Amino acid sequence: MGEETVEKILKDFGLTEKEIEVYVFLAKHGVLKSREVARQIKKDKAQVLRILKSLQSKGLVESTLEAPKRFTAVPFEQVLDAFVKSKRDEATLIESTKKDLLLYWKSIGKTKPEAPLEKFVVIEGNSKIYSKISQMITETKNHLSTISTVPSLVRADQMGLFDVVASHPLRSKIQLRFLTELTDQSPNAIKALLKKASKAKINFRGKNPDLGLRPFPRMVIRDDEEALLFITPTAETPRAKQVDTGIWTNCKTLVQTFASVFEDLWRNATDTQQETVDVETGRSPPKTFTISTAEKLREKYDEALNSAKKEIILMTSSQDINDLWKNTTLLGGWSEKGVSVRILAPTTVENLKAIQQLSKYCEIRHFPESRLKTTIIDRTHLFQFRNPASKQETIVKDTKSEYGFYTSDSELVAKTEAVLNDAWKNALAPSSVTLESILNPPTSSIDPFHKAKPLGSHFKGSVRVEEYEQGAITEKDVLNKILNAKRIIAKDPLKDMNILCGSSASAVIHPPAHFNLPDTMINVWHCDKQSSWGAEDWLTVSLWLETPIGYRYVPVAHVTDNSEALEFRKGVYTGTPASHNCQLVNKDQFQVQVHGNTLFAGWTVPIPLLPPPYVLPPSCILFEGYGELKTAVTRMRSPLGRTQVNESNGFNAFVTFFHPASKYSGPGTDGIFNRDVILTAYPPSAE
Repeated sequence: MGEETVEKILKDFGLTEKEIEVYVFLAKHGVLKSREVARQIKKDKAQVLRILKSLQSKGLVESTLEAPKRFTAVPFEQVLDAFVKSKRDEATLIESTKKDLLLYWKSIGKTKPEAPLEKFVVIEGNSKIYSKISQMITETKNHLSTISTVPSLVRADQMGLFDVVASHPLRSKIQLRFLTELTDQSPNAIKALLKKASKAKINFRGKNPDLGLRPFPRMVIRDDEEALLFITPTAETPRAKQVDTGIWTNCKTLVQTFASVFEDLWRNATDTQQETVDVETGRSPPKTFTISTAEKLREKYDEALNSAKKEIILMTSSQDINDLWKNTTLLGGWSEKGVSVRILAPTTVENLKAIQQLSKYCEIRHFPESRLKTTIIDRTHLFQFRNPASKQETIVKDTKSEYGFYTSDSELVAKTEAVLNDAWKNALAPSSVTLESILNPPTSSIDPFHKAKPLGSHFKGSVRVEEYEQGAITEKDVLNKILNAKRIIAKDPLKDMNILCGSSASAVIHPPAHFNLPDTMINVWHCDKQSSWGAEDWLTVSLWLETPIGYRYVPVAHVTDNSEALEFRKGVYTGTPASHNCQLVNKDQFQVQVHGNTLFAGWTVPIPLLPPPYVLPPSCILFEGYGELKTAVTRMRSPLGRTQVNESNGFNAFVTFFHPASKYSGPGTDGIFNRDVILTAYPPSAE
């Protein structure tokens, strides 16, 4: 902590990171020549000499009179005394001139305050995040809505947030709601929080999402005016080592989007207080018996499935899709009896073939992985399993634990069916047109979506994959190439090569009609500083359009926060609508954040799409990598004819698109997340 404090003070004193490095090095090693410093910290001699002279001008380094000069660091206690004195002098000056400053400010003040700028702010570190939440609580006037986990709620209590609520003057009037997933291990923690809220006379209510829907993403929403989203760390990271990152926004459109997501989950959730009692006492619903052995569970479940006469609704896991596909006897029996079967399950690259085969017997739609498997048979029988498992897996590891239950209670069956029907209505039917097949399309000009718009003869093409080699490079090779990459300055897309290092993600989105958007592809990049234009966040939007060479996803809009890259990209997209639709935004209007196997991108400005009338409103998109890491080398051709070589460590990804109309959940076949990627692009002349 001492080292971090020293660095913070030196930064406040006006030192750059390089100046801090040199000053601390001198303080540790005594009197040295600039050449000796440069050699030991492995930096250019001329650069180190400039840094030493800058430190000398700021009073932090002294030099000898000999030639060549030697340099020594001024003792830190002297630096600290000077820092304290300067801060005192600043405070004295401000205090003495406060009255005059306020009079002057009032004289130039505008009669009407400007509307606040809609923006994103990245908040890193648990203490800073909880400080921001504390401020949001203090400023709450009507309601505060939270999606969280039980450990996060406990941690919030430990950080004093519930004390902030308890001291709020409107604590009995404002509506405080939280959604959290209640588990067998969490009732005591929730019970304690509810008791604390009741004692403080806080209008505090909690619910547990039905059907085991996970409360993701974690978020806090205040008065529909601001929202804070947590970027969830990887599950592999120990809790003690996890450092949260939050994305705060006051963009009205996005805040309303998140509020809508919350309300959808809240509507189909159970009161936490009742749920806590049920978990504590082990009480089950009416006409219900628990099943605690694999044999009894399989026997009762198989009997009910085989006896189905009219309808089966099933929400299951991605693995169970593969198991069901192999059960030809069961599928054949349903088909002969005319049983209607609807299945909600995660669509992944691994189970896509099984889904396509099952579609001959059942209706299937993509739905995110749930903590519970749920099956309703003939509107009479309801099964739920807490630990989904295939036939080959052992369901019971502890006979005292409750792993599933069955009920024929008509009220509970009807309620659960309503929730499943609502999920079905908003779910996406899996498509055989995967992102991989889109990136490398066949030569046929048939439009599989039958709703594309034509482009004129000026069109020169779109980005296309010419060669894809999975496993042609190792994970270590990719990382080493990124670490050793050197910045290449690029100005002319017809002459210069360029390099991009960082993380990227791509998704194809088949939006519902009420989004008022055609089929769309979004490509996102988070570039590191060794890239050709330095650190940069950018995205490109492509629409499915008819072109002279067939139907393609064509770049129609480009957004970047780096002004130096703007003109170059216009040239790269020559011959596509994107060349006339490149937009420069501020860093607080567009954010891309990467944490573990998750990438988040969000923008607070509308993005016009060509051809009109489409507009991509302020939105967010989340990529969640899953499965095994894939290394690959991909060779692509841009519209301008530039050859692009992508070397990457990546994953297939589930895609969640937060559109103002509603939340869109895309299957794991429609997203790719390259956690580590280096792209080298060559001009057309460098064939």
